[in-house]
Amino acid sequence: MTVDLAEFARAKNVKYFMISYTDLFSGQRAKLVPAQAISDMQKDGAGFAGFATWLDLTPAHPDMLAVPDPNSVIQLPWKPEVAWVAANCIMDDKEVDQAPRNTLKRLVMEAASDGMHVKTGVEAEFFLISPDGKTISDEYDTASKPCYDQQAVMRRYDVIAEICDHMLALGWGAYQNDHEDANGQFEMNWAFDDALATADKHSFFKFMVKSIAEKHGLRATFMPKPFQGLTGNGCHAHISVWDKSGKTNVFADNSMELGLSAKGKNFLGGIMKHASALAAITNPTVNSYKRINAPRTISGATWAPNTVTWTGNNRTHMVRVPGPGRFELRLPDGAANPYLLQAVIIAAGLDGIRSKADPGRRYDIDMYQHGHTVEGAPKLPLNLLDALREFDNDKSLKTALGEEFSSAYLKLKHQEWNSYASHFTQWERDHTLDI
Repeated sequence: MTVDLAEFARAKNVKYFMISYTDLFSGQRAKLVPAQAISDMQKDGAGFAGFATWLDLTPAHPDMLAVPDPNSVIQLPWKPEVAWVAANCIMDDKEVDQAPRNTLKRLVMEAASDGMHVKTGVEAEFFLISPDGKTISDEYDTASKPCYDQQAVMRRYDVIAEICDHMLALGWGAYQNDHEDANGQFEMNWAFDDALATADKHSFFKFMVKSIAEKHGLRATFMPKPFQGLTGNGCHAHISVWDKSGKTNVFADNSMELGLSAKGKNFLGGIMKHASALAAITNPTVNSYKRINAPRTISGATWAPNTVTWTGNNRTHMVRVPGPGRFELRLPDGAANPYLLQAVIIAAGLDGIRSKADPGRRYDIDMYQHGHTVEGAPKLPLNLLDALREFDNDKSLKTALGEEFSSAYLKLKHQEWNSYASHFTQWERDHTLDI
C-alpha cells in the first residue's frame, strides 16, 4: 500500500520533506519541501535543473521532476521534524533513463520478470576524520593492527552508538559495529534486503553518517583511499537470489560445491565475465585505483583485490563464498553509487544466468602471498581510464544497463578523467623539475 506523505507528516509531526535523488557521480541532491506542499509534490514531483548536477543534460533541457517514492520515506531520527524520501527522475512525462535509481528499478523489474528476486547487503566502510580532512580524528588511534580495537571504537562510542541507535529505531536490523583495519576507520552492518531497498538504505546511511559525524564536530568520508599506507574504504556486497515469493533462496544447494547452486554459479559467472568492465561502476573514481592496486598497508594487507578470482571463505580474492546460498563481491569501494552498484550486479548476474556462464577455476590460495602463481586470470584495471575502456568495450553490459545511461556515464567520466590528467601535481615537480 502506497504511503500518503501528507498523512505521514500529520501522524509523525513532520514539518519538511527532503525529496532526494542521486546523480551519476553519487552526488545526493535534494529540495526541502514544507509538509503543506507535499501532496502536490507526491503527485507531480519537485523541479530541478538537471544540468546543474552530474547528469548528461544541458541548460536547454526542460525541468527534471524528482517524483518521490513514498514507500522509501524515512523520518530523520536525529531531526524528527524532517523526513527523507528517495525520488525517481522524470522529464517530459518519461523516466530519465540515465538516472541511477531509474536504472536500478528497471533491472529489478527485469529480474522479477525472470522469476528472480535479488537480495543484497552492503558493508559501507568509512573514516572519521578531522573537519579539514587532513588527519584521522583520533590522535591515539595509532596501532599497526587496529582492526577490532576495543579502546579505539569506544573513544568514538558517542558517534557509532548514535548511528546504530538510529538504524535500530528504523528497523534496519543493525547487528554489529567495529573499528576496521585502518586507523580511524569503521564499519557498521545491517540486515540484507531487496536490492532497491538496500540501495535506498545505503544512500541514506551515507547521509546519516556524515550528518552525525558533523553533529559531533567530526567529518566522515567514504573516499576509497583517503590516506596513503592505510587500508581503503571498501563497500563489499553480499548477493543472493530468491524465488518469486521471496521465501526460497535459489542460490542455496547443499549438494553443490560450497552450497552454491548451479544458478548461483552462473550468476557468479556473469560477475567474473564482466569484472573488468564492472570496475568502472563499482570503483568509479581516480582514487578508487589507489585502493585495488595498492601496495601492502601498515596492517600487512590491503583487503582489496587486484585480480579476477573467486574462492571459498578466503578474503584475499575478488569474490568469496562465505557460506551456502550467497557470495560476497569484494571489489566495490566507498565511492560506489548506491543505485548503480546494485544495478550493475544484477545486470552482470542476469547475463551470467542467461548465458550459463562458468565462473572458472576456484582458487583457495592466499592471493596476497601467492597471487603471482595464478595464470590466465585477468588483472583488474590499473586506473579509471582503463576501467572506462573495459566498460565501453563490454557491449552486452552497456546494453543491459541501458544505452542512454551508458553513454552519459562514459561521457561524464571521461571528462572527469581528462580533468584529472590535465591537473599538475607536486609529484611532477618533485620528479621532473631538474630533469
